[in-house]
Amino acid sequence: MSYTAPTKDLLFACLELADLEGIQQLPGYEEVNQELVEAILEEAGKFGSEVLAPINHSGDIQGARLVDGQAVTADGWKEAYKQFIESGWNGLPFDPEVGGQGLPWVISTAVNEIWHASNMSFALCPLLTQGAIEAVLAHGSEEQKETYLAKLVSGEWTGTMNLTEPQAGSDLAAVRAKAKPNGDHYLISGQKIFITYGDHDMTENIIHLVLARLPDAPEGVKGISLFIVPKYLQDDSGKWTIRNDVKTLKLEHKLGIHASPTAVLGYGDDDSAVGYLIGGEHQGLMCMFTMMNVARHSVGVQGYALADRAYQQAVEYASNRTQGAAIDDPKGGRVNIIDHPDVQRLLWTQKCRNEALRALAMVSSSCMDKSERHTDESTRNAANDMVEILTPIVKGYSTELGLENVSLALQIHGGMGFMEETGAAQHYRDQRITPIYEGTTGIQALDLAGRKLLRDGGQLAQRVIGYIKQDVQTLEGLEEPMQRALTDGLDQLNHVVEVLAAQPAENMRQIAAVSEPYLRLWGIVTCGWQMAKSASRAKSRIAAGDTDPFFATKVRTAEFYFSSEMPQMHTMLDRINSSGDLIAATNIDDFKVA
Repeated sequence: MSYTAPTKDLLFACLELADLEGIQQLPGYEEVNQELVEAILEEAGKFGSEVLAPINHSGDIQGARLVDGQAVTADGWKEAYKQFIESGWNGLPFDPEVGGQGLPWVISTAVNEIWHASNMSFALCPLLTQGAIEAVLAHGSEEQKETYLAKLVSGEWTGTMNLTEPQAGSDLAAVRAKAKPNGDHYLISGQKIFITYGDHDMTENIIHLVLARLPDAPEGVKGISLFIVPKYLQDDSGKWTIRNDVKTLKLEHKLGIHASPTAVLGYGDDDSAVGYLIGGEHQGLMCMFTMMNVARHSVGVQGYALADRAYQQAVEYASNRTQGAAIDDPKGGRVNIIDHPDVQRLLWTQKCRNEALRALAMVSSSCMDKSERHTDESTRNAANDMVEILTPIVKGYSTELGLENVSLALQIHGGMGFMEETGAAQHYRDQRITPIYEGTTGIQALDLAGRKLLRDGGQLAQRVIGYIKQDVQTLEGLEEPMQRALTDGLDQLNHVVEVLAAQPAENMRQIAAVSEPYLRLWGIVTCGWQMAKSASRAKSRIAAGDTDPFFATKVRTAEFYFSSEMPQMHTMLDRINSSGDLIAATNIDDFKVA
């Protein structure tokens, strides 16, 4: 159950695909060079393999538990977290002025993959803290920034995101938690469920960001506000010693990520849960989406990160499991199952998908950096266009494909994969949440096919397709079939955008009905773009005399993607063209048992 960080492929993605050279030209990132990135990835790889991975399986078995109203983490968690924050990993992408390392998001994304692959249950804690930091940075008052940022960035405190209630999952319009003005603060009341790291014993304080309604709030999402609710409040001496009226009512018993405490929190049981408004009144949705967009990208990284961990384990198992004779020499000796063509098919499928998804997320995070820091406005705008389109793809497609890959990795183990001893089952259980939380795949698809398509008649989507086409024109050395398939994919995608964007408003049900294959079509084509680019860059390195077999494998991986994955765009096109009317006209009685 060991883990080895894919540092060579991460570095390749940084240098050849995510434009590290261009990132280095951005203000504040002048020192971000190849040597620095190599050093960071090497150290992160060591921490992941030597500190986090060894407690992953034991954490799954032991889990988090509630003792006298306090969540207690699994053995080794507190010690690992202490090492994590002392090494400065928590503040990697944040400004040095607030205690961060001042590194670009593209580097943070590469490092985050290592954390989630080595121990997803552990990595969820800094993921949520990262989102809380972004919300305070974007919407907090100067006093709030001064009070909370340094502790959150260092990791001395952790942060949470409190949206969900028993009656309000993704439907935030149904949020009922209340906030009553009380002098310079508010009194919060209500219950929140599914709160990741809502309680734990690793830090002295937890900063909850809570959606609630003011007494005069309008109905729906326009009436929710966001509040900072610390677990502990300041006493008269300025120390954070006063327990706020926030109680951990239970920890959820989950399918996976057992070592991540998922809490049900009760606010204001004694009418004294103190909270502070962040952002303006009734601006909670806007503030929360600052956290949500960061979290969605990070969950997309989880999707392929854990799939890569499972793939590594499958390769190791297949290389050592002797079973059957060679297919072309049935009278010969028994061979390891990695020699069997179908196992090789399963491994190639996982490998090409994982590398494509990694590349896409790295490019998306590079665009995040450029949209925030590039000195040219048109370049910032183009990068922001890319982020808007790629975020739901990275979240939705990476988690769906990642789940499929973890299933394939388990399949390679055969019956042993269904047994807990191998660890393959844990990967599958842990992975299963990723297409669900931070917005299900259906919600990501609606975002892509609804808000980001219809609001401007498809102009945003077509601009992004145009940017990709321009990049494809710069690629050298592509074989004609790969070039033709990629060009055809982009043209077909553009045609679908035109057709869907031209639909009248009354056809929204039809558009929603095909939004999932529409998202998958985007995923297949944009991953194809990155695999073609990978092949082009690898061929350039080979032509320049580089004999590292890594580059020849890169080319073969891209070729497998185009032979196995790219043709699936035709299935998505068929689904888009044929299933919308049927689904839109569904009679719910059709689903009743006959």
